[in-house]
Amino acid sequence: MGAANVIPGVSGGTIAFVTGIYERLIDAIKSCDGRALKLLMGRRFSDFLRHVDAGFLAVLMLGVVVALLTLARLLKYGFEYYPVLVSALFFGLIAASIWSIFKMVKCWGGGAVIGVVLGCGVAVGMAFLPQAQESEGLFYLMLCGVVAMCSMIVPGVSGSFVLILMGNYNLIMVDSLTKLGDMRFKEAMLILVPVGVGAILGMAALSRLLSWLFSRFHDVAVATITGFVAGSLVTIWPWKNPLTEVFANGKEKVVGYERYMPGLDGDFWVAFMVMLGGVVLMFGIEFLGKRGLEAK
Repeated sequence: MGAANVIPGVSGGTIAFVTGIYERLIDAIKSCDGRALKLLMGRRFSDFLRHVDAGFLAVLMLGVVVALLTLARLLKYGFEYYPVLVSALFFGLIAASIWSIFKMVKCWGGGAVIGVVLGCGVAVGMAFLPQAQESEGLFYLMLCGVVAMCSMIVPGVSGSFVLILMGNYNLIMVDSLTKLGDMRFKEAMLILVPVGVGAILGMAALSRLLSWLFSRFHDVAVATITGFVAGSLVTIWPWKNPLTEVFANGKEKVVGYERYMPGLDGDFWVAFMVMLGGVVLMFGIEFLGKRGLEAK
């Protein structure tokens, strides 16, 4: 999930969904409520840890943090020198996850069909939205945290891509995490603390909504997620040219992309093989997720 959340166009929620931990994750987040606070204030620590599923969250968050710190630098290098190959890998990952999510819909009624069309339309529309300018304003950073966390835990919606649209992807997911890895804590925390506060607020609010939707409208919710995931393929399409704009401060920013069909040359076949590798990797992740569930 941490790896996915660094990558524009890839949803950490999708990874949680196909590995079978998504509903447990939402329930664990939702359990961080008034009762949890009461148990903590009453020093009933063992009851508190059980209530919030602390062991599960701790292991998951440790993996996320390690991935964020290590992949930020690697992806910065990959997107700079091998953008097509990196995008091809994640295109394969996303494409393979569509079938995994599709199978979770138990009954394809009218509501589910409308959901998948609506989800796909929203995801495709997001791919063509103009990008905002970068901002280090406190409240804007908190808003980035709220929106990004909401999209990170909704399968098919990429939190990193939302940050690109808001203009703060490089500031938060690359520059700040790279500074954190370089032990430049003060510089990194000026950005990451307000983002983190916003993320916690967004996560607390959305987890309850998602839990309610899954309990009341499971098939429609999963079908809508299927549409989100399918539509996000437009975002991560490997063959695209960036459209840049120079702003008043002299900085050049990517404001959109011009997508094109590749020629059937050697570079295409290398990217295609990498794409197939992404498909195999995703099915491998799903297989491991099923084994974990069966073991329980």
